[in-house]
Amino acid sequence: MRIFHRTRHRPSATWRQTTDRAFTLIGDGRYEDAGALLVMAADLEPWLSDSWFNLALLHKFRRDWEQARAAGLRAVALLDREHGAADWWNLGITATALQDWPLAHRAWQAYGLKLPGRAGAPMDGPVSLDLGTTPVRLSPEGESEVVWGRRLDPARIEVLSIPLPSSGRRWGEVVLHDGAPHGERVADGAAYPVFDEIELWAPSPVPTFVVLLHAATAADRDALERLVADAGYAAEDWTSSVRLLCRACSESRMPADDGRTAHHDPHDDGDAAHPGHLSHLSQGAGGLAWLVERECGIAAPAGLVRGLLDRWVSASPGSRAYRDLEEVC
Repeated sequence: MRIFHRTRHRPSATWRQTTDRAFTLIGDGRYEDAGALLVMAADLEPWLSDSWFNLALLHKFRRDWEQARAAGLRAVALLDREHGAADWWNLGITATALQDWPLAHRAWQAYGLKLPGRAGAPMDGPVSLDLGTTPVRLSPEGESEVVWGRRLDPARIEVLSIPLPSSGRRWGEVVLHDGAPHGERVADGAAYPVFDEIELWAPSPVPTFVVLLHAATAADRDALERLVADAGYAAEDWTSSVRLLCRACSESRMPADDGRTAHHDPHDDGDAAHPGHLSHLSQGAGGLAWLVERECGIAAPAGLVRGLLDRWVSASPGSRAYRDLEEVC
């Protein structure tokens, strides 16, 4: 290929060995040592876009967004193709982290995405796209949890589920996510990629509460979820929606929980008649009795949540009650 009218050859064996060693160190979490090797690789092949793309990746892993932008800009300046390069996508994530909206628009367009708006219009605001709902893995390096969210643009997801407190995330938060999916969730016959959270992009002021419900029927539970939703917030029956998976299963193709089906974990030696300890039994699965006591997550302001629960109980006091209301996140 030709860069600035100079003919480039394949990178040297030393460059490849240095880069391979650097990514081994990255896999071990040794970012400082990996950085020294990637700087060496960039010195060996300064005209190679991969040299700077690799450095930009490292800085992204370290959440050093200013350095990631600098290296990313050098990488795209050396590209020899017009659209579809991962260098542009990585730069788009970086620009979004920095809220550098002109650069984010430029990066997504250069990658090949069609953005709304007319030609020549100012690009000083957030990228806004209707990319639908998708699952996102919160806190992937800690107590990870896959929840559903609304994809605002190629790098941001607004959390629509109520995460468990162990994830440290709240309903309504916006998280920055990576571009390479890890796993899929299948819902209504359609497969949705699972993206990993990179970091919290915008916090939510709405706290998470956990409460034990006495709901005589599924309709009683549904009534609470509707009541909270009508108030502009969210309630989620964790007894039905929470499913424990090992890491390998979580990062594979798995059916999404619809609250109606019994799911079988591949590591569980139970069966439908005699479920093992890993089997997930949702309300509505054939032959299962309704559990009257439900653990429910509620995302709502502290001054509102108890009033909503009291309204729910007063509508049918014979079949509804609650106890142990606690703010957990």
